[in-house]
Amino acid sequence: MDPSVVSVLGLLLCISCLLLILVWKKGFGKGKLPPGPVPLPIIGNLLQLNLKNISESLCMVTKEYGPVFSLQLGLEHVVVLHGYEAIKEALIDHGEKFNSRGPMPIFEFVTNGLGLGVSNGERWKQLRQFSIMTLRNLGMGKRSIEERIQEEAKFLVEELKKTKGLPCDSMFILGPAPCNVICSVIFQKHFEYKDKKLLHLMKLIDSEFTIVNSPWIQVYNYFPSLVHYLPGSHHKVFEIFRSMYKFILEEVKEHQRTLDHNHPRDFIDYFLIKIEQEKQHPQSEFTIENLIWTVNSLFRAGTESTRSTLRYGFLILLKHPEIQEKIHEEIERVIGRSRSPCMEDRNKMPYTNAVVHEIQRYTDIVPTGVPHAVSQDTQFRQYLIPKGTTIIPLLTSVLNDDEEFPNPHQFDPDHFLDESGNFKRSDYFIPFSIGKRMCLGEGLARMELFLFFTTILQNFTLKPLIDPKEIDTNPVANRLIKVPPPYKLCFLPS
Repeated sequence: MDPSVVSVLGLLLCISCLLLILVWKKGFGKGKLPPGPVPLPIIGNLLQLNLKNISESLCMVTKEYGPVFSLQLGLEHVVVLHGYEAIKEALIDHGEKFNSRGPMPIFEFVTNGLGLGVSNGERWKQLRQFSIMTLRNLGMGKRSIEERIQEEAKFLVEELKKTKGLPCDSMFILGPAPCNVICSVIFQKHFEYKDKKLLHLMKLIDSEFTIVNSPWIQVYNYFPSLVHYLPGSHHKVFEIFRSMYKFILEEVKEHQRTLDHNHPRDFIDYFLIKIEQEKQHPQSEFTIENLIWTVNSLFRAGTESTRSTLRYGFLILLKHPEIQEKIHEEIERVIGRSRSPCMEDRNKMPYTNAVVHEIQRYTDIVPTGVPHAVSQDTQFRQYLIPKGTTIIPLLTSVLNDDEEFPNPHQFDPDHFLDESGNFKRSDYFIPFSIGKRMCLGEGLARMELFLFFTTILQNFTLKPLIDPKEIDTNPVANRLIKVPPPYKLCFLPS
């Protein structure tokens, strides 16, 4: 055999051995992990999953291995939780042990582990506690934030009137509203809908979510040390984050110049004041870098999920004109035309409330949830899960539970209505996850969805460009995030 071939084969063998040792060190040498399919060397169970629909693949695995099973994805060992009982037991009953953030290499490289989104330990605890308190001070869950959303809903209605009932793109017409709401909380700014800076920000967010949701980024997350140095779309993600960093840094500098310690205006002001208070503590987590990446997390999460749900929701209402008609009737009966909808109306509008909940359940925007990790060796049921093991709470398994929601793959507002037509709550409604790592903006998002939906439907009738029966509501991407198909619609003044 050619000596050069022998050298290459020897090198490959050495690399394979090193990778196998790494895998063993990541958990195969200790603990009693849940059962799961036999992994292949190096790549693990990747070939057994459909990377275009990971959540569906994981639901198939649970049929053979039960509600708690393990996989090897690249070099990472992962424990998957399927169903309400398993997820609640882990994230609520054993929440302190399951509240670490699971590895997300594409974000960890960019942020260096800073900010609220990907941090762990003391940094995460301090930033989380501060963020919760500050968001409350800024009106989260209170009348003041409701008034901001109502004001933005009026801006959106005026923008929709400008379309004069002609077809418009749902992506660009519905995006600025939730973006402006979170901007008012973080930056105390409101952008005109055609503002170049706003359009640039939205373009950055669109591009990031499209790329992050691609199979290539999943490969990056499974083999970061190898893929990082290869050409690919991950470099575009790095560029987008650098642009976001630059934008937020400019806002922080402007806030520093105009800061009034006695009258904080927004999240950035509160954080800057906290930095001043903590400047005598060299180990403080309140730094400019942590501020920038925390703002980045809040901004991205507060914009994209609400916008995607709005877009998906209106597509569903186009397909079901009979549901839209019932909402119109309830709005006319409870609110009328002389005033704007408010959150007090929600309790008097069980059908509309049920439709908004069903949109969130049915669209199932983040089916696999955001990865967790155990912060210590953890006894869970009859298993011993090693410290650092990634945990995937399969939210889709709860939102589509066929006992709680009969015919879960059909859109049916009756899933949230009792026999008398009253709104019916469900513990299985967890689109924002549960536990201490659940979405901080849940209250804001739920307020936005109700007020935006009701305000728009108070003023317009939605008209599709094709026969409702031909409308396809299946996502165009169903990986880490579900992406609704692109479509146009007409907003006809009521």
